Amino acid sequence: CAGGAAFQPSHESRGGVFGIPEYMPPIRRQTIRVIVALGEMYLKIQESAENYLETILMISERKPQVRSIDIVNELDYSKPSVSIAMKNLRENGYIHMDKDGFITLTDAGRNIAETMYERHKLLSRWLINLGVNEKTAVQDACRMEHVISAESFEAIKRHADRHLESESEHMQVSGPEHS
Repeated sequence: CAGGAAFQPSHESRGGVFGIPEYMPPIRRQTIRVIVALGEMYLKIQESAENYLETILMISERKPQVRSIDIVNELDYSKPSVSIAMKNLRENGYIHMDKDGFITLTDAGRNIAETMYERHKLLSRWLINLGVNEKTAVQDACRMEHVISAESFEAIKRHADRHLESESEHMQVSGPEHS
């Protein structure tokens, strides 16, 4: 999804807060701090990473190579924000960046990106079929794709697939002029 601000650790997350050791890697300290804070920020960190991975996948479907500047242009984020995000994704094993700055998804990164992209496309299509205007459907799907459980998504997917199949069969049997 193209949206949401990149996670930037606050000065509070750099040590000692909530009794988290100063020597712990920043991403680990932040995750622990967030879990202590009832998980609210953990969702934002995860959502931001998911958005970046999904964006890399989407760009890679249009272009043979992806660079940080492509992500900057796609998401309309600042270069420093994207640079920090790419560093975090690389350090956590979700992307690989070669010496020329070309970004590729690792298997773990690709799995997350494909999951988010599948959710985004299905939820957008489902909302549009329910009568939601396209712009709103896409925006809502972008938010929903990160918070919906796998179980709920699979149920919506089964329902949407059945509905779309029966709609398609109706179109074939009766012709488009009868729908």
